[in-house]
Amino acid sequence: MNSPYESANFLQSKDWAKMNKLIGHKVYTHPCLMIIKDAKRGRYLEVPGGPLINWRSRVLTEKVFKGIKAVAEKEECVFIRVRPQLLDTKENRELFASLGFRIAPMHLHAEHTVIIDLAQDEETLLANMRRQTRYEVRRSIKQGIIVEKSCSEEVFKEFHQIQTDTAARQHFVPPSERELLAEHEAFGENAVIYIAKTAEDKKPIAYGLILKSGNEADYFEAASTELNRKLPGAYALQWQVMRDLKSEGFKRYNLWGIAPPNQPNHRYAKVTTFKTGFGGEIVTYLPAHDLVLSPKKYKLNLLVETIRKKKRHLS
Repeated sequence: MNSPYESANFLQSKDWAKMNKLIGHKVYTHPCLMIIKDAKRGRYLEVPGGPLINWRSRVLTEKVFKGIKAVAEKEECVFIRVRPQLLDTKENRELFASLGFRIAPMHLHAEHTVIIDLAQDEETLLANMRRQTRYEVRRSIKQGIIVEKSCSEEVFKEFHQIQTDTAARQHFVPPSERELLAEHEAFGENAVIYIAKTAEDKKPIAYGLILKSGNEADYFEAASTELNRKLPGAYALQWQVMRDLKSEGFKRYNLWGIAPPNQPNHRYAKVTTFKTGFGGEIVTYLPAHDLVLSPKKYKLNLLVETIRKKKRHLS
C-alpha cells in the first residue's frame, strides 16, 4: 500500500504500463513511465502523472528530463506532453517554463478533481458532505439499495455495454471494450467494478470502475441506467466505495474529473455538483505542458487540438 511518493496514483504504475502495452502502445519505464502515442497529427511522448521525483532538486529534475527527451528524440516524436502530480501554482508554472515547456492545448488526465481524505471516520465523512448529498446517501440506505462489486471479465463486458448506452444519452466518447478488458487484465484485483442495484429485483442502477494503486483509489469510469434518474444508486455506490477503501487502508479517494470554475459548458460540468457534494478537497494540478521538439510539425498539432478543445467544451 505504501509509496515513496505521496501523490502517486496508477498513472505511473506497472499496471498502467501493462494496460498501454496491451492496447498497442510502446512503453518506456526509465527514467519514468512514458508512452509513445501515434496520432495523425504527429507522434508524441506522453508522461502521465509524472515523473515522480524530488522537484526541489534542480539537478535531478534536469537529469530526468534529459532522459525523457532522449527517449522522445530516439522515437522521433514531435513533442513531449507531461501532466505531473504537481499543484497548479505560479512557482510550478515558472519551473516548467524554465525547462522549455509551454502549456498544452489539451488537458491530460483529470487536471481538476476532488480528493477525499479517507483517514477520517465515517461520521466525519458524512458530516463533510453537502446536505443534499448526505440526504441521498441516507435515502439509498432506507430504500435498501444493494451495492455489489466484481473483478470478472463478464462484468467488465456488461459495464462496457451500459456505458455505451450512457454515452449515447449523455453525449461523451466512452473507452472501447478493448481498453476496458486491457485494464481488467493489467490491473487484476486492483480494477473493481461496483454496481448499485434495486433492493427487490436487483436491477442495475449505477456502475463505477475503481482503479487502485499505492495510497490512492480512483473513480475512473462510470455508467448508469435510466433508473439512476429517480433512484439514489450513484450515491449508494460512492458511499460503499468510500467505506470499502477505508477498510482496505487507502488514504485517499480521487473522484477523477470535475469542471474548472465558471465553465458551465465543460464536459465535466454535469457531474461536478455530484462529485463535489461528497465533501472532498478540490484539487487543481498543473495543466498538461508540451516540450516542442519539431516546431513545424507541432503547428499542425496545435491547430487540430485547439479546434478539438472548443468542440468538446474543454476550455
